[in-house]
Amino acid sequence: METKIIGGKIATARKNLNLSQAQLAEQLFISPQAVGKWERGESMPDITTLNRLANILGVDLNYFSSSSQTSEEGNTKPEPHDIQKAIPNRTNEWNWDMSRGNWKDADFSGLKNLKEKLSSSNMSKCQFRDSDLSGLILSKNNIELCDFTYSELRESKIQSSNISNNQFNHCSFIDAEFFKTNVGKCDFSEANFSGAAFMETNFEDNVIKDAVLVFTSFKRTNISKVVFSGALENCHFEHCSFHQTKFENATILNTFFKYNDRFKKVQFINCKVDKLTYAFLKNNQANLQGVTLLE
Repeated sequence: METKIIGGKIATARKNLNLSQAQLAEQLFISPQAVGKWERGESMPDITTLNRLANILGVDLNYFSSSSQTSEEGNTKPEPHDIQKAIPNRTNEWNWDMSRGNWKDADFSGLKNLKEKLSSSNMSKCQFRDSDLSGLILSKNNIELCDFTYSELRESKIQSSNISNNQFNHCSFIDAEFFKTNVGKCDFSEANFSGAAFMETNFEDNVIKDAVLVFTSFKRTNISKVVFSGALENCHFEHCSFHQTKFENATILNTFFKYNDRFKKVQFINCKVDKLTYAFLKNNQANLQGVTLLE
C-alpha cells in the first residue's frame, strides 16, 4: 500500500464529512500536523489508528485498500456507506501481513488475529498491550524492548527467534511452544505458562515472579539466572543445563527432574516438595538442604 494513496483517501473521506484536519485530529487525540502528513503521503497511520479512522469517517477498512478507487474529482468511489456493493466477497477483518517488516516505536495495542503474519520481522520498542495473539507463529524474529502486557499468546509457536528485554506481565502462554529460541531479560511476572513447552531454548535472566507453572516442560534448555518461586505443579525438567538458578519459597508438586546438567549447583531455598518430587530431586543429585518434605 502506498502512503500517498491512503493519504488521498483519508483527505477525500474527511472532506465528504465537512471535517477540518483539526477536527479530525481532535477526535483521534493527535495533532493536525499529523493528519496533514498522512494526507500528503509523508507518513501513514498505524493499524490501530487506521481502524479508528475508519470508524470516524464512516468507511470500512477495505476502503483504504488498493481495490477501492478514488476519483480525480475528489469524491470517494464507492461512497463511504456503500463499500459492500463495490467490493465483492469482502471479509469483516483486514488481512494485515506484518511479516518481513522492520517495526520500531509502533503502537499495535489491541491488535488481534495475526496468526502467521509476523514472521521474519525485526521489532523494537513496539506496543502490543492487550492484544489477542492466540495461535501466533513467530519464526526468525528479533523482538526487543516491546511491551506485550496483558496479551493473549495461547497456543503461540515461537521458533528460532531472539526475544529479549520485553515486558510480558500478565500474559497468557497456555500451551505455547518455544523452540530453539533465545529468551533473555524479559519480565514474565504473573504470566500463565500452563501447558507451555520450552525445547532447545536459552532461558536466561528472566523474571517469572508469581507466574503459573502447571504442566510446564523444559527440555534440552539452558536455564540461567532464573528464580523459580511460588507453586510448580506437574512440571518437567529434562536434559536441561542450569547456571545460577534458584528455587526459592517454592512448593513443587509432582514435578519430574531427569538427566539435568550441573543440577548439584541449583539452590533450593525454603522449598516444600511432595514425596515423588523429592525422589526425582534426590536421584538427580540435587542439594536438598533447603528442601522440606510435605507430609
